[in-house]
Amino acid sequence: MSPCGATSVVFDPSLTAYDFGPDHPMSPLRVDLTMRLAEACGVLDGLEVVPAPTASDDLIATVHEAGLIEAVQRMSARPGPGEELRGLGTEDNPVFRGMHEAAAHIVGASHEAFRRVWTGESTHAANITGGLHHAMPDRASGFCIYNDAAIGIRWLLDNGAERVAYVDVDVHHGDGVEAIFYDDPRVLTISLHESGQFLFPGTGFPADTGGPDAEGSAVNVALPPGTDDAGWLRAFHAVVPALLREFAPDVLVTQQGCDSHADDPLAHLMLSVDGQRAAYLALHDLAHEVASGRWVALGGGGYSVVGVVPRAWTHLLAAVAGRPLAPGVAVPGEWRDHVRERYGVGAPRRMTDAGSTRFRPWEEGYDPEAWLDRAVHATRMAAFPLHGMDPLP
Repeated sequence: MSPCGATSVVFDPSLTAYDFGPDHPMSPLRVDLTMRLAEACGVLDGLEVVPAPTASDDLIATVHEAGLIEAVQRMSARPGPGEELRGLGTEDNPVFRGMHEAAAHIVGASHEAFRRVWTGESTHAANITGGLHHAMPDRASGFCIYNDAAIGIRWLLDNGAERVAYVDVDVHHGDGVEAIFYDDPRVLTISLHESGQFLFPGTGFPADTGGPDAEGSAVNVALPPGTDDAGWLRAFHAVVPALLREFAPDVLVTQQGCDSHADDPLAHLMLSVDGQRAAYLALHDLAHEVASGRWVALGGGGYSVVGVVPRAWTHLLAAVAGRPLAPGVAVPGEWRDHVRERYGVGAPRRMTDAGSTRFRPWEEGYDPEAWLDRAVHATRMAAFPLHGMDPLP
């Protein structure tokens, strides 16, 4: 692993105020438990923990329409049943008091991570409460009120970045970020996700490659249900490294939703914590190879609140710190005790699922009989020629 220099995580406990209620799958407990586990494992010893500011309306408006911001402000000041507007007040995005402030706080936390990386204060910076990648300029969507990732990328472009690469490994297509920059050749968006044939938001197919002024700027790998560590890592390494090397971004931004795990209740991929950890380490190394180490890592989805998210994102924060945890280390007893005493459930004993991260490299051959290989081949055929690259092994 390359030397990382200064690294940081932007966090304060009030970020858990982004809370849709006790019956909503996106529980803020996952954030609290992650930070407690990272501290117990010593991961935070290698990171500067930076307070999270709140974004101004003007910053949010660099991506979002005034009508959405006004609706969020009005509805969160007087939440009540019966009104649906701009994606708000739905089952996915129920209104809660203080919603605008909570969402703006997450945007501010991500903006601070972007700012620190761009100014050189941190080589790597993370905001695990960020990665709200479904929000569109005019509406909330998929648990996402404001799109902090897109706002951060816009800020980079406005402050001198010439090329930004965004890699989204959430199980759901990163549709909001892709849509916002679909016709901007300065931003390369790559999303690896369960196929929209089976999963929200129903988008993100290989033929979706960017607008008329930015062909090739969007890359989508639509994975079949049941894809495991070996298949996911095969797909990742067949697509992502070559494109990042060709694009040569100034900054690498990643969305690290961990809902690709086999135990996640909202999707159908079959990754382990070990496969997810392997992806974090690969992205860390790619940031050093293609972007002079400049890496902004955001959170995202993940709904196995105790069993998966804290372990996965603790591995992520360890990668951001440049001090990866060995997968087989024990989960600290004090953290397991906290989970049992506070929530009345058991917690994993080790930071591993004993998953294998071995995979067959794409260069060893394409099997047209395999659904996964057909999906990867379709992406390479659609996207690689637009970057002047040969799509065939």
